[in-house]
Amino acid sequence: MKERHFLALDLGAESGRAIVGTLAGDHLALTETHRFANRPMHLSGMHWDVASLWREMCQGIAAAAQRFRLESVALDTWGLDFALLDGDGALLGNPHHYRDTRTDGMLEAAFARVPREEIFRQTGIQFMQINSLYQLLAMVMAGDPQLGAARTFLTIPDLFNYWLSGRICCEFTNATTTQCLNPLSRSWAWPLLEALGIPTRIFPALCEPGTRLGALLPVVAQDTGAGALALIAPACHDTGSAVVAVPAGNGDFAWISSGTWSILGAEVGQPVLSEKALAYNLTNEGGVCGTWRLGKNVMGLWLVQECRREWGTTYDEMTRLAEEARPFLAVIDPDSRIFLHPGQMAEKIRQFCADSGQPVPETQGEVIRVVLESLALKYRFVLERLEEVVGKHLDPLHIIGGGVKNRLLNQLSADATGRTVIAGPVEATAVGNILMQAITLGELGSLGEARLLLRRAGGIEEYSPGHGEGWEEAYQKLKSVVLP
Repeated sequence: MKERHFLALDLGAESGRAIVGTLAGDHLALTETHRFANRPMHLSGMHWDVASLWREMCQGIAAAAQRFRLESVALDTWGLDFALLDGDGALLGNPHHYRDTRTDGMLEAAFARVPREEIFRQTGIQFMQINSLYQLLAMVMAGDPQLGAARTFLTIPDLFNYWLSGRICCEFTNATTTQCLNPLSRSWAWPLLEALGIPTRIFPALCEPGTRLGALLPVVAQDTGAGALALIAPACHDTGSAVVAVPAGNGDFAWISSGTWSILGAEVGQPVLSEKALAYNLTNEGGVCGTWRLGKNVMGLWLVQECRREWGTTYDEMTRLAEEARPFLAVIDPDSRIFLHPGQMAEKIRQFCADSGQPVPETQGEVIRVVLESLALKYRFVLERLEEVVGKHLDPLHIIGGGVKNRLLNQLSADATGRTVIAGPVEATAVGNILMQAITLGELGSLGEARLLLRRAGGIEEYSPGHGEGWEEAYQKLKSVVLP
């Protein structure tokens, strides 16, 4: 049986990895060939170190090419952030990090120019101050000279695709996350951009997931030893790739891509721009093979990651302490603005509890228990509203991504939502990236065939609801802090 090897470059907000997927018949095996940290820089604001990431990706390609005869390579990253190029195609500056404070107040500034309802009508995207639209508006309002000099806007994966192949385009699934694109026309939201004073000249052509972007540039091919390797655009947004890897057997499932962010959604056939979708601040992001991801961002394990950074402990130790801590001590809204920016996260959690008249978690275990229970309860809150909008019961709940490793959160999610939770695969983003390469090159016939392969492969865990009492009372408490 002939083996085919596909390289996924998967960059998350905390780390990046190069993973080779080996497809042989109906079996998919993964081999990690390189892993690296993704550390933001604090230099007159919060930025990404894209030069460092580029070097690490090239090392990942080289390491994979030494061990495997590769068919293709594809990359995915987080959404929202972008680079600006000058007229010669040179980078104008290190891209800002979406958690930079420059977008504080930008939602209100945008609504003063264009009504909230009109922005949603033109984009179908949930309102978060970190969206590309408000990052660009911040540059407009600050008179940022980089924006004046810019000739090309590229999201982060598009920048790396350009450096790899020389081709300039914005991949569709990632472009939809920016809130600069019209989901009905499948083109940039020109009237909205003009109304906000954002220069429309900078937005390039779009390309669909599954597009062959060409081959590696000669200098990259030589430096990495990979030769003229084919470069493919998968779903370049990491959640878009992750949802490809949901091992679903029916169309009425819900999913959570669990990591730094928890993105909870349903797979639908077309964008939903209804009044309820707007009222619940849901988002319509492009998927593969004609699908759309209707969902909502929840702050996710970012709060746990920040606590770990402050305490210098391990995830396993924090989870152990949380398991031993008193349940239902307090609840927080993980999406409160107080938790958006880095620093002093444990103190912010305690302050939220104090300000809302609840007992204050003191120990590390109590803090993490409050976070994990609150995440599970917020999942229920979002899921109920999502079901109302799509008009059907969504079951089971698939949890995919790195957060799958937190077995306590998986069980709490089942208990809070009352749904069976199917957890896995862990490397869902890389797996979805690899599957899209295989579909593009004709090794797999469809999205359904790819998901069938994953179901047969196994390696997933199931969690049944009904463990412990007190969830309903806790849910009512959550609603009181989310909807005061």
